[in-house]
Amino acid sequence: MLSTLRPPYGHATPLFLSLLRRAGAVARLMMCSLLVLMLATLAGKFSEAQAAGSSAGKHRSAATGAKGRKRTVRKKASADKPARTARSRRALRRPAAAAAVAGTAATAATAAAATPASPPASGKPELLARCGFTEASRRHIFSRGVYVLDEQTGTPLFERNADTVAPIASVTKLMTAIVWLDQKQLAMGNRLEVTEDDLDTLKFTHSRLGVGASLSRADMLHIALMSSENRAAAALSRDYPGGRPAFIAAMNARAQALGMSHTHFENATGLSPENVSTPRELAALVQAANRYQLIRNDSLDKQKMINIGRGQLQYINSNRLIRYGQVNASVQKTGFINESGHNMVLRMLVHDRRPVIVTMLGSGSADGSRLDGVRIAKWLNCSLN
Repeated sequence: MLSTLRPPYGHATPLFLSLLRRAGAVARLMMCSLLVLMLATLAGKFSEAQAAGSSAGKHRSAATGAKGRKRTVRKKASADKPARTARSRRALRRPAAAAAVAGTAATAATAAAATPASPPASGKPELLARCGFTEASRRHIFSRGVYVLDEQTGTPLFERNADTVAPIASVTKLMTAIVWLDQKQLAMGNRLEVTEDDLDTLKFTHSRLGVGASLSRADMLHIALMSSENRAAAALSRDYPGGRPAFIAAMNARAQALGMSHTHFENATGLSPENVSTPRELAALVQAANRYQLIRNDSLDKQKMINIGRGQLQYINSNRLIRYGQVNASVQKTGFINESGHNMVLRMLVHDRRPVIVTMLGSGSADGSRLDGVRIAKWLNCSLN
């Protein structure tokens, strides 16, 4: 009976049965893997949930404590907040107000320095303290005698020993030029020769113009005014009707005609200490010299090459204020001998248009005289319109 039984699958081959068994095993393995993966995922999520719950509890505790502390601090701060706010506002306003005041002051100071001052209520010009014209500043003037005259109004602006008679040295050459130019029909191109009569036998000063040097009359005048060449001035005084004595007499007569009663000349060069005047009277000489175009041009020229017949010589202006353009002027002259100290006279043009006469005598050095000119020019430019 057992031998007649048939297999349930009919005629299925053993190979097919084997494949079915393997497929079932693979399916079971995959299902088991999926089950394990699902369990692992669930376990991970459960752990995250536990950790999140624990962290949230901690944060809640911390937040609760912080809120409590904040409420306490806020209560304390609310009590003094108005006072601190008021102080802060005042502190902010103080620097702002100070800055505004400082800015206003700086603007006013800049405007005052850049803009000439208005004339005083009296209508007469004057030098102003805010422009540096103070007692302390005046003590720094080196010249012993000073006179500053506003030519436009005839107002003296500053005086120091203005009527003290003193040697004027080569400032004399302004009068030399005036008297020599007053001759009629001068042939300026005619040449003059330096002779032994033109040598300085008083102080034995040196000159680059040797005996025998030949210059045109125009060049003689030019270097006498621009460079204070003594032999040129001496030659001009010799080249005059009646010779040098007549020339000196004409110089003194012209001084009297100009109202310079305390002024006296002994020679045309200024090397004699007997050539004297006062700062006030020299203002009249400067005004008279300014009427001559040649004197204006020659005294302000900065340099010139001169033909002396057997070569050329380069001359420069003896006034460094003019040579370096530190002031604007229409006429000038310097002078020095031991007895006089360093002297300077100018007709300054304030703001390039307003004439002011400045005469300075008796500085102990050339730099002192120059610095006096710079200081006075600053006073004038700030104080006058």
